[in-house]
Amino acid sequence: MSNKQDWPVLNFAEMQDTIETLHQWIQIVGKIRLKTMPWQNHSWHTTLYITPTGYSTNGITFQGRIFQIDFNFKTHKLLIQCSNTETLTMDLKPRTVANFYKELLEKLSSIGIEVNIHSRPNEMDPAIPFSKNKINKSYDPEVANALWRAMIKANAIFSEFRSNFIGKASPVQLFWGAFDLAVTRFSGNPAPLHQGGMPNMPLDVMQEAYSQEVCSAGFWPGSKDFPIPVFYAYAYPSDANFGKQKVLPKEAYYSPEMGEFFLKYEDVQNSENPEATLHDFLQTTYIAAANTSEWDRDKLEKK
Repeated sequence: MSNKQDWPVLNFAEMQDTIETLHQWIQIVGKIRLKTMPWQNHSWHTTLYITPTGYSTNGITFQGRIFQIDFNFKTHKLLIQCSNTETLTMDLKPRTVANFYKELLEKLSSIGIEVNIHSRPNEMDPAIPFSKNKINKSYDPEVANALWRAMIKANAIFSEFRSNFIGKASPVQLFWGAFDLAVTRFSGNPAPLHQGGMPNMPLDVMQEAYSQEVCSAGFWPGSKDFPIPVFYAYAYPSDANFGKQKVLPKEAYYSPEMGEFFLKYEDVQNSENPEATLHDFLQTTYIAAANTSEWDRDKLEKK
């Protein structure tokens, strides 16, 4: 059953300043997870997750303890929980990236968690050091809450879509590099060496992330250069016929420049059944990728 009212309206022009600040903040938290978690294939150890209240690192084992950092978009607090200390909190409010960065590291240090992260953002240009970024300082609670609620809806459909695949598949993850929620399926075959191309992203990280054939789909809230919240789907490597395949719904389109299919969030949110519309997009773009790349679907899909 679908309730269209559960899908919040996302207007990028009204959200941009908060999104740009939040993007910096989640990079800081994500980098803390990156430095304190054991390595996992395709950098899965670095990602954040959707929770009933916001975004979370989930539990991180550290020197015999477990700690966790949560964004709470109901109370608009950042929570730092640790197995042997009281919970620490920070206000999510209009504040500079530099201020957020300083207080978070000080809070962690106060409970004996010393973390030395790479202090510049990834996948951004310019990459202003966090400690010097006094430009991004906006936080609208309603915007942060609406974006999180949209990701809750996407997370549910991505999780359902993932369940029908018995090959290797990623968890549903929030990647802080580009600020996108994504789920990825793997064919089980190796992929050609990726050429990179993302700003301020090490080439070896990109090459390991795309070391196997994938079909990936996700939700992205947009940016100043592409001010439209969208769902996307792509394959790597991509067959020349991938973008020529017919996908659903009719509003979905292929971008030759990006090499991806896109579906505007508003087209999902405004549809008669947003959940079914999004699932159709995920399923048909996957079929387009699997068929054109000649995946062995009999071995990869639940009968």
